[in-house]
Amino acid sequence: MNKFFRISICLFLFLGLTTVYSQDSVLEELSEIAIIDQKIMMPMRDGIRLATDIYRPKGNQKVPIIFSRTPYNFNSWGDGEQRTRTAARALEAVKRGYAYVVQNERGRYFSEGEWDILGVPLTDGYDAFSWMTDQNWSNGKIGLLGCSSTAEWQMAVAALDHPSLGAMVPQAFGAGVGRVGDFYEQGNWYRGGAEQMLFFAWLYGVEHDKFKPRIPAGATQEDLIRISRFYDLAPENPAVDMSEALRHLPIQDFTKNISGKKEIFDKMVRRKPNDKAWFEGGLYHDDMEINIPGFWFASWYDVSISPNLALYNHVRKTAKDASVRDNQYLVIAPTLHCAYTRATENTIVGERSVGDARLNYEEQIYAWFDLWLKGETNSFKKDIPKVQYYTMGINKWNSSDTWPPEKAQMTTYYLHSGGKANSLYGDGQLSLEKPADQASDTFMYDPMNPVPSYGGNVCCTGNAVRGGAFDQQGMETRNDILVYTSDILDKGIEVSGFIESTLYLSSDVKDTDLTIKLIDVYPDGRAYNLDETIQRVRYREGYDKEVFMESGNVYRVDLTPMSTSNYFEKGHRIRIEVSSSNFPRFARNLNTGGNNFDEKEGVVATNTIHHSREYPSQISLPVISD
Repeated sequence: MNKFFRISICLFLFLGLTTVYSQDSVLEELSEIAIIDQKIMMPMRDGIRLATDIYRPKGNQKVPIIFSRTPYNFNSWGDGEQRTRTAARALEAVKRGYAYVVQNERGRYFSEGEWDILGVPLTDGYDAFSWMTDQNWSNGKIGLLGCSSTAEWQMAVAALDHPSLGAMVPQAFGAGVGRVGDFYEQGNWYRGGAEQMLFFAWLYGVEHDKFKPRIPAGATQEDLIRISRFYDLAPENPAVDMSEALRHLPIQDFTKNISGKKEIFDKMVRRKPNDKAWFEGGLYHDDMEINIPGFWFASWYDVSISPNLALYNHVRKTAKDASVRDNQYLVIAPTLHCAYTRATENTIVGERSVGDARLNYEEQIYAWFDLWLKGETNSFKKDIPKVQYYTMGINKWNSSDTWPPEKAQMTTYYLHSGGKANSLYGDGQLSLEKPADQASDTFMYDPMNPVPSYGGNVCCTGNAVRGGAFDQQGMETRNDILVYTSDILDKGIEVSGFIESTLYLSSDVKDTDLTIKLIDVYPDGRAYNLDETIQRVRYREGYDKEVFMESGNVYRVDLTPMSTSNYFEKGHRIRIEVSSSNFPRFARNLNTGGNNFDEKEGVVATNTIHHSREYPSQISLPVISD
C-alpha cells in the first residue's frame, strides 16, 4: 500500500487538519510565523460586509489561499475565554505555506446582512474570491475546504467558474445538493418526497434572532476586535428535548411550539420538492456545471451518503474539461457525519465495531492543495486511487477507479413469504429465485404510533436519534415491520455500490410512505443496519406532480437508492425491513392525501406489499465476487 494510502498514526483535531497542540503553544507558534488580521469586513457588491479572519505567512511572498466560509462561530473569544480551534487550523495551513481565510456567511455573527440557509447570494462567494485574489500577498489561487455547512455552499459557487478557484475539498456536503439524478433532496430537506427532520432540530439551535445586537456603522477593525472579546454574538437557546419536540403536530408549528425563531423554517416547511424557491438560492442542481478539480469526502452513516456519491459521479461525467473530469477523487469512511478523524484503531459506529478506520487525511488533503494551488509536482495522482472506500465487515480500506467498483454486479433478491412476513417471527424470505403466485403481506401503519428511528444514517437531530449501526432485533418484533431474510450465506459476499429497490403496493388510503432498511444479520442474531430510505407514494411518478392512489389498485414504487460497502461474512444473512415510517428520521405521513405539514390528525393505513410473478418486489445489491 502506497505512502499516501497508509493509515496515519497521528491524532488529528477538527476534521483532520490540525495536529493536537496546547492552547498556549498554538497561539505562541502562530504569532511567531503568521500575520494575523482579524475582523476584516470584506465588502460585497451590494455594500454588505462579511466578517473575515486572515492568517498568512510572514514575509513578502505571494501564497495560495485555503478558504472556509461558514455559518458557524469562529470567533477567537467566547464567554471571556480565548478559543484556539480556528487558530490551530490556521497554524497548520501557515506552516505549509498557505494563507488560511475564514469568513462568516452573510447575516452570521459579525457579518452584515440577513442570513438564509443556503439562500444568501451566490455572488458573495464570487466576490470573496475576487477580493482575495486582489490582495498583494495572494498568488491568485484559492482552494475551498470545509465539512457540512462549511462545505455545502461550495458546489453552487464553484459552478460560477471564478478563474482563481483552483480546487475544492467538500466534506459531508449533502445539504448543499438540491437535485442530482434520482435525488430531489433540496438540501437534505427531503428524501423521496418525505421531510427529513434534521433541519427542524438544527435550525432551532443555529438560527439567530432578527433582534440580535448589531455592530454600529463605521465601527473600525480595532473596535470589532475589542468588541469580539466581550460579545461573540452566539445565541444560547434553552435546551430542548428533541425526542419529544419532533412529535408535535402539525409539523408547521414545530418551531413555534419550542419558542424558536421561525421565519426560515416557516417558508421551508411549506415548499414541495419541486418548488421554484429551491432553485433560487445557494443549492447546487445538476444543470449547473462544476469544472474544477474536487477531492470529495463522504461517510457511510451520513444523512446524505447516496446523493453525495451521485454528485461525485455526475461531476466526473459532465465537467466540460476532460482533465477536470479525470481529477475528481473520493473518500468514503465508515463514520457518522463529519466524524472522519474520530476513527480509532477500534472504531465503534453506534454499537458495531468497524475496526481500524483511520486514514491520513491531513497528508492527502495538503498534497492535493500543493498540486493545484502551488503547482508542485508530487505523487498525489500517482499514489491516490480515484476512490478510497472502507468496507465494513472485513474492516479495511479498499480502492477503485470508479464508484461503484467496476467489478460490482447487480444481483436481485426477491421478496417471498406465505403471507405472514410481519415481524422477526414471520415467514418473510429474500431469495434469488423469482416469485411465483404467492400470498402478499399486509400491515397496519398508524401515524400516531410510527416505527421509531433506531440508529441509521442521520445527523443533527439532538437527542432524538443516535446515528450508526444498532442491533435491530428489538425493533423487528413490531407487526408493522415486514422482515425478509436470506438463507445463511455459504460464502461471504461484498456489497459495494448503489442499492436499488422496487416494491409493489396497494393501500386503502390516498397516500402513504414506504420505507426500507438493509441489514447484516450475524450468526448470533444481531442485526446491524447499513442504510435506509423512504418514498412518499404520491411522488412515485416524479416530484413535479402528485398522483394519489385508489383503493384496489397495485402501484409500483421505486425507492431512492441506498448505498453501502459491507462484507456479509459466511454464516451471515442479508435482511431488509419494509414499513411505512422511520420516525423522527423522516416526518410521518398522516395518510390523508392532504398537505401533511398543516395537519394534526392522521388515519390508519392498511398497506399491502405484493410479491408475485406479476408484482416482483425486489432489492438489487451490487455484489463483488471474491
